[in-house]
Amino acid sequence: MEYAVEMRNIVQKFGEKEVLKGIDLKIHEGEIFGLLGPSGAGKTTLIKILTGQLKQTAGEVQFLGKNAGNGKKGLPDMGMMMDNFGLYERLTCYDNLKLFTRIYGVPGKKADEALRRVGLYGDRKQPVMKLSKGMRSRLLLARAVMNEPRILFLDEPSSGLDPVTAAEIHKLVCEERSRGATIFLTTHNMEEAHKLCSHVALLHEGMIVEYGQPEQVCRRYNHQNKLLIRLYGGEQVELSNNRTSADKVKGYLEQEMVETIHSTEPSLETVFMELTGRGFE
Repeated sequence: MEYAVEMRNIVQKFGEKEVLKGIDLKIHEGEIFGLLGPSGAGKTTLIKILTGQLKQTAGEVQFLGKNAGNGKKGLPDMGMMMDNFGLYERLTCYDNLKLFTRIYGVPGKKADEALRRVGLYGDRKQPVMKLSKGMRSRLLLARAVMNEPRILFLDEPSSGLDPVTAAEIHKLVCEERSRGATIFLTTHNMEEAHKLCSHVALLHEGMIVEYGQPEQVCRRYNHQNKLLIRLYGGEQVELSNNRTSADKVKGYLEQEMVETIHSTEPSLETVFMELTGRGFE
């Protein structure tokens, strides 16, 4: 499978501080890839390098097999959703997008189409300064997808949003993947990553400490390998997840005593805490 993005030994220093320490990653074309880690891990720095906003100290980036350098032309179309980057507070939703249709070189009707997609067409005449956080996020996503980019960079797209708005953002992200876009997602929301991403990488202090499919990463650190069974009546039973427990599990089921049953594989956050000794706050 062709890689949409390849990073080789990406290093970023600010003075004496080394923020990224030799990042090597390959992202498949057409997948949703998640870069996970707490604030300060280097996620935003890496996405700024990939989008040409920052020149790396060392290393090489390729998009669809072509070398990418800061300011180089000929790269695949990109879309970016990064906090409030590029929103003009006094302009309306429509005027914000209309401005970017000229920058992108796409027809003006794309502004209306994008606003309809994110559910903001009815608010197209509202100035940005009057929008809620959720509406701003949807407007940022509308701008990011308006030119139908081949690679879409989303930096904490659902941060601080209510569950309904976050679900709307996720739906639009999945639509972009179905269209064929490659999506590079940075997040510290582990539920979001598990739900959306084909592969994830855990970033800690500028280094990749784990990589793989979310479920594979979790299973890799399933040291306990237990079954937790909650019986009707409130009793909780812990059993080894192997053949030695088969008869006991069979007996509980035959007697219709089982209310819930779960295996004990860890979450992505649990894995991260094991690897680094800290959480995702």
